[in-house]
Amino acid sequence: MSLQLEWSNEQSEYEISEELIAQLNKLLVAAGAVEGVTDGEVALTFVDDEEIHRLNKEFRNIDRPTDVLSFAMRESVGEEPEITYEVETEDEVGPEFDEMLGDIIISVPRAIAQSEDYGHSVERELGFLFVHGFLHLLGYDHQTPEDEAVMMGKQEAVLQQIGLTR
Repeated sequence: MSLQLEWSNEQSEYEISEELIAQLNKLLVAAGAVEGVTDGEVALTFVDDEEIHRLNKEFRNIDRPTDVLSFAMRESVGEEPEITYEVETEDEVGPEFDEMLGDIIISVPRAIAQSEDYGHSVERELGFLFVHGFLHLLGYDHQTPEDEAVMMGKQEAVLQQIGLTR
């Protein structure tokens, strides 16, 4: 197996191009390589502000939209998942997805607004949010200034490697 990106688009404000998905795949592989993660699946969903607001309220008890949410399937890389899924087809039950790293949900309207605020492309902001979400799936956080500095450094290094500069 290798790192796999499964994605869905549940918003209509911005066209999700094949080029963008190819770029996000490159970011996934690069971020995985930096972290020593070569196998697993990440599910990415592009949503609008209304949906991310609903999810943020439901799962984090924060009553406002945000830019990205991550739902890890493991406590940290290398641990066994707490939840496994079985996929059922019409004829048979498929294998467990014990390599599922988790879900990343990105608010596209928020990404567009932030790209304008920061003066860079929407693609760069979506890439930043994707890498940010991926690092959360691996157990990184930014609750302290020290943790935030580590996370920001890792994000910027991966974005630079792929050429997504400000």
